[in-house]
Amino acid sequence: MATPIQNYLSRLSRYAHGMDWALLLAVFGLVLLGLAAIYSVELSQDAAEFVHVKKQIAALLLGVGVFLFVVPSNYRLLQNYALVLYLVCLALLIGVLIFGETVRGATGWYVVGPLSFQPVEFMKIALIIGLATYFARRGKRVFNLRGFLESGVITFLPVVFVLLQPDFGSASILVGIWAFFLLYSGIPWRYVVSLMGVGVGFFLLGWNFFFADYQRSRILTFLDPSVDPLGQGYNVTQAIIAVGSGRWLGSGLGFGTQSQLKFLPESQTDFIFAVVAEELGFVGVALLLGAFVLVFCRLFLHATRATDDFTCYLLLGIVAVFFLQFFVNVGMNLGLFPVTGIGLPFVSYGGSSLVVMLTLFAIAQSVAARNRG
Repeated sequence: MATPIQNYLSRLSRYAHGMDWALLLAVFGLVLLGLAAIYSVELSQDAAEFVHVKKQIAALLLGVGVFLFVVPSNYRLLQNYALVLYLVCLALLIGVLIFGETVRGATGWYVVGPLSFQPVEFMKIALIIGLATYFARRGKRVFNLRGFLESGVITFLPVVFVLLQPDFGSASILVGIWAFFLLYSGIPWRYVVSLMGVGVGFFLLGWNFFFADYQRSRILTFLDPSVDPLGQGYNVTQAIIAVGSGRWLGSGLGFGTQSQLKFLPESQTDFIFAVVAEELGFVGVALLLGAFVLVFCRLFLHATRATDDFTCYLLLGIVAVFFLQFFVNVGMNLGLFPVTGIGLPFVSYGGSSLVVMLTLFAIAQSVAARNRG
């Protein structure tokens, strides 16, 4: 009689043949590129103990463990736990306002000894599963005001607590996930206009009551960098200089002037794209952008081939998170968007973010493996 471990290995082997290996290769390349960039930045530290690299590798190993568990599992069972996951993550968001640590102006971190994590990262998974379950259970019914309001409540409950941290960047990602679902479900244009009005209203509300001074400064500096040339404007200016100085082949890992001489702030998180551009040049940026394009195309292809609504919406939500964070982060580095603290998926330093990204990727691979089978 086969043991549970033997049964698991048998299932894993069976589903491994059906995985999307092109998608796996693209994500693996992005993770390696991120580790190389983080390693390069730490070379400039006074005591180069590579703490960030070690933490990122530890998070990667944890993410790989989650990946190996999720791929052979039945992802459709997530519908049964959608409400529980949503409520647990919502409770964590509420609790972090009371028990959390403040990092870079936002009270959004749980710190337990050497470990720390952001509950908003896990809320992304819970919201995707919750909205996918909600929209799938509506079936083919015409989208109406009730669906708009109910899905809006599901989304804006966590958004409110994220804004209280305050973390406008993560809140915008949560709203963006909902927007992707609405657009795909065939929402009437009058609701789109209403949604835009709600967005403007929340922005004005956040500006007056929730945004911290540094967040207002980021937005004002985005509109006019000369407002704060040595503060927030300095960050964006140095990122643009780093991107432009890379040219075709870059200066080489560990030889970027902006990152190695510490002109570029938050170079391992917010501005890691600028590090890649400066040290690996156009070729490195082309590889990075090509990998992301491949990820988006393969995920969208699997969504169009989905055999049920839940699978389709689930993949759509995963595409939404990857695309929105990629789009916002690259826009920040090019001076097209205000700095919001959104990292580049799979590339930027951040343990909880990397684990969440790999978990979403594992769910997508579980879908690919089962659909091919």
